[in-house]
Amino acid sequence: MSAGTVLGLGWVVLAAGFSAVALARLMRPRGPGASTHVPVLLLRPMDAPSARELENLAAPIDYAGPLEQVVLSPTRPALPEGVRWVPSEPRTPNRKVGHVLHALDTLPREGRVVLVVDADVAVTGALVRGLAAPVAAGVALSTAVPTPVEARGLSGRAVAGLLRRTHHSFRALHVMSAGAQAVCGKALGLGPAALEELPALADHIGEDLELSKRLYARGLGVALCEVPARVPLAAGDWRAAQERFTRWMQVLRSHRPGLYPTVPLLFTPTWPLLALALLGGSAPLALGVLGLVAVRSLLSWRLAVLSASGEPGTFQGADWLLGEALLLAAFVSSLVRAPRVTWRGRTYALDSGGRMSLLWVGLKEGRP
Repeated sequence: MSAGTVLGLGWVVLAAGFSAVALARLMRPRGPGASTHVPVLLLRPMDAPSARELENLAAPIDYAGPLEQVVLSPTRPALPEGVRWVPSEPRTPNRKVGHVLHALDTLPREGRVVLVVDADVAVTGALVRGLAAPVAAGVALSTAVPTPVEARGLSGRAVAGLLRRTHHSFRALHVMSAGAQAVCGKALGLGPAALEELPALADHIGEDLELSKRLYARGLGVALCEVPARVPLAAGDWRAAQERFTRWMQVLRSHRPGLYPTVPLLFTPTWPLLALALLGGSAPLALGVLGLVAVRSLLSWRLAVLSASGEPGTFQGADWLLGEALLLAAFVSSLVRAPRVTWRGRTYALDSGGRMSLLWVGLKEGRP
């Protein structure tokens, strides 16, 4: 048996074991989601909303308690009645954090739970309850799993497969986190401790990663909302999707360099191992890779069940392989990128710890 085959088999065992542990943890019974009617301040930071995001803002939110939804943006978008606009033009490197800090300085929040939800998320009353209840109960931070819906085309299926049916699903990341919990900033509930940390995050590109790390250092936990944060996907192409996740990989390398090598090792091993088995012609390795595919297919099925939320036709058997291919391509691309990113229309140099310094401003700004 060649050295390559031995190394490949070791990689298979490691990756399959990682998937098996995640699957076992995801099979545990889940408790019923808590409910609440506490007053909520729902902040929606943005710069230049798309037509789809404006549709999200116009959708009614069935929440029984007092709810004020506030849009924070430099210019006033077309908003439905009942949605408030507060002008905001942040000067902080992280514009999203700047928008939120401006809102906290401007709006009364005493007695209200603060939620921050990106404009591309379709907010429902169930999501508001799921995020607000843990914070009302004393948890420092709550987060929801970003769940792409209405995926179209190869790139859409790859994005949905990656975020819903692989180890990169934040539901899987949550159960496998060692140390600071995995947090996605698309939908957050902020307790008093999290609000205290916000000003220090204004120069971090991955404010969600940094916030989780700071709360963990203080011995504070993160609650995962059982209700997914549904993100209707706009039409796109593979290149745009790869560019997005390449930036994620650059952020991960800057914020948590120790986790960066685990992407090919544990999160995207299937395609490299398939290639190694085919090129090496090793029957034991081929059988091992088939076992890995079987375990990851079961994991994909379980994650699809957990993220279904009543949506028909949510399980696409092979889409997790598309998702792994997309993330692997993004990782490889990030290896040859300089430590800088173009984010929301601005180009920043990335320093250690995820801090960023502005290099130049483009002609068009992106959205938070």
